[in-house]
Amino acid sequence: MTGTFAYPRSGFIGFDHIFDQLENIHKHAKDHYPPHNVIKDSEMKYTVEMAVAGFKKEHIDIEVNDGVLHIEGKRPSRREQDKYVHKGISAKNWRKSFRLSEYTEVTGADLEDGILAVNLEVVLPKEKQPRKINIGKNEVKNDTTSAELLNESA
Repeated sequence: MTGTFAYPRSGFIGFDHIFDQLENIHKHAKDHYPPHNVIKDSEMKYTVEMAVAGFKKEHIDIEVNDGVLHIEGKRPSRREQDKYVHKGISAKNWRKSFRLSEYTEVTGADLEDGILAVNLEVVLPKEKQPRKINIGKNEVKNDTTSAELLNESA
């Protein structure tokens, strides 16, 4: 890719995927169709809302591939183009992509009143979740004591 950033790529080894993502974001920064909202419902839950008036469930495809949420709308024309005296309602096909963080999963989607809502949740693995550390003796509790282990080895 061509460099559109102030920092030269040659100074960063192994960061190509990050530069590629930033280039892609920059390339699609002015792509506002269809309009969408990103809502933070709670600390670990989000909703992406998209205005998809005129699209039915069967016209919309949602998939996650390699950490990227792709939402695509394709529908057949309602009528022949030469029948329109004025056409102000867009019916073009579209594709939107959203880069998801490492532990973000799509938990569902709904289409109601022309608004597509895609639900997301950050699901941290147990080893990444915060845990409470009790203050007390620094003892490791095992099923056997160290004295029993010494007797077994003798």
